[in-house]
Amino acid sequence: MTIKIYGDLGSGSLRRVAAAANIMGIEIERIDVDLFKGESHTPQFLKLNPHGLTPVLQEGDTVIWEASAINIYLAEKVGSPLLGRSASERYQVLQWMFWSGEQWRVFSTLLFNERVAGRALGKAEDAAIVDLLLANIRAAASVLDAHLAQRQFIVGDALTLADIDIAAPFSQVLRTKAPLAEFPNLWAWQQRLLDTVPAWTETRRDLDERMDTFLNGIGITF
Repeated sequence: MTIKIYGDLGSGSLRRVAAAANIMGIEIERIDVDLFKGESHTPQFLKLNPHGLTPVLQEGDTVIWEASAINIYLAEKVGSPLLGRSASERYQVLQWMFWSGEQWRVFSTLLFNERVAGRALGKAEDAAIVDLLLANIRAAASVLDAHLAQRQFIVGDALTLADIDIAAPFSQVLRTKAPLAEFPNLWAWQQRLLDTVPAWTETRRDLDERMDTFLNGIGITF
């Protein structure tokens, strides 16, 4: 049965799913949803995800939204070690994925809204909001930097879904200007992923091309 993934190449969340599927050797049918044209808010799409957000997985009658949930579904489907190589590792992977959603990625998403999406709409960023977001990003990044001081990966000694989840904010870092370069262990870990995980590099190329084409088209450069 065909696995359909709805999303926009400019989305860091779609990048997480596309990269994970590639690594696991799972063939997907990607269906483009142009976020810049509001296609995620059409009545048809809202039947898939009432929040109007991407990516969304559809396989037969199964519909799943939220990139982390999609990746867990895919990993369980093929018994991938990306979900951990033991019961203990699995719980650690899930711990870091949940942490990423609540303590990490959310602040970078909101920073993107302030500094990139807002600018595309002609809105000035709110300095107070940006300061709050940067404080939260630095607090979480310091935790990651310490965690990665003696580690190559977030969990265990190999790539897992935790790495893919936590690397997501780097997808837009040159546009959001998030202060991630202040944390050397975190920055080096992200570079290792780019150097050793071809799917992560390929999906960054796709994302950058999509974002640059759109932003240049409306006269915005970073």
